[in-house]
Amino acid sequence: MGQTLTEIAETLRKANKRVQLIYAFNASGKTRLSRAFKNLIAPKSQDNDETLDEAILPREKILYYNAFTEDLFYWDNDLLSDGEPKLIIQPNTFTDWIIGEQGKGNDVIANFQHYTNKNLTPVFLEKDGPRVGEKTYPSVSFSLATGDDEATTGIKISKGEESNFIWSVFFTLIEEVVTVLSVAEPEDRSTNIFDKLEYVFIDDPVSSLDENHLIELAQTLATLIKSVPQDGPKFIITTHNPLFFNVLFNAFKTGLKYQLSQNEDGTFSLDRWNTDSPFSYHLHLIEKLKTAFENDGFEKYHYNFLRNILEKTATFMGYEDWADLLPRTADGTRDAYLKRVVDISSHSKHAEYEQSQLSKNEKRVLGYLLGETANKKYEFATRYRMIVEETPND
Repeated sequence: MGQTLTEIAETLRKANKRVQLIYAFNASGKTRLSRAFKNLIAPKSQDNDETLDEAILPREKILYYNAFTEDLFYWDNDLLSDGEPKLIIQPNTFTDWIIGEQGKGNDVIANFQHYTNKNLTPVFLEKDGPRVGEKTYPSVSFSLATGDDEATTGIKISKGEESNFIWSVFFTLIEEVVTVLSVAEPEDRSTNIFDKLEYVFIDDPVSSLDENHLIELAQTLATLIKSVPQDGPKFIITTHNPLFFNVLFNAFKTGLKYQLSQNEDGTFSLDRWNTDSPFSYHLHLIEKLKTAFENDGFEKYHYNFLRNILEKTATFMGYEDWADLLPRTADGTRDAYLKRVVDISSHSKHAEYEQSQLSKNEKRVLGYLLGETANKKYEFATRYRMIVEETPND
């Protein structure tokens, strides 16, 4: 029987574990779960509407990173004045404390450059941001060194680089929190605002990273969490990325691991991993598709499941393109029709394809591809286990 996200949040709270990892596909409720968990640990005031700042950093009990964190940052392209674009930081204690009070801007820059480009430099502009009362909050511009003692300024970075920059700010904050809480006596700490911190909830921190950087980020995050004092906050991490999940899975041997799924009736399921390897997510997903097939319950989102399996299978089996896994035509060439059906049904931007129901032909194609994909799972398993054995645990 399915649960609400609030009930699942209560399950996570009652588990009372140092680390809990959750794997879930996109659109499975990860961000909503982080909000439900925050509301459980630090409910908003009954007298006042929750502000953006409270949503991002209720520092007394819980600190969390999710899609709302990125809403704190937005671009001012200054099109009317033809000025340089700047990334504006909305007024909030989240960035004011780490960048302003603690002066950790250089740490943010170092973290950002490490995972993107050492020549791409954020520049904090304290006087050019929005002004609230007597306080002016920073904006950020970006410059790119060209190698000849000059730099191209006023660069508008990519969406992936922007996400990495925002994560760098948050990660720098976590590092500082751990440093503060590592001082045993509260009266000796540089600040006491984190003394009552109970949880850090991190929702999908990885984006646009190659596999090497992704593994490194997971290992760095695991090392940081392991350095937290025993009486420090507990961590909940959710992700849709199987490689990132795998590295954390192996790093936290005693942590609880789950798969979060959204059921067809709108409820959710949180299934425990009871194996020594996270490979079972692949088999689990195939079984869910088989169940939907047997009950004539295919809907559009099941194509997203299928495509995700194909993409991950192609990566681990060494194919350049997930479409190379699709059945071939009689002359041995790639079946363009099957690829088009999967493309349209999983990543469509056209409104006419946004209904949840599938036609008989779409169900037939999905059932056929499910059978073909299931037949490849044994080759996938062999390749996956080989990669797992090569992945460092620490």
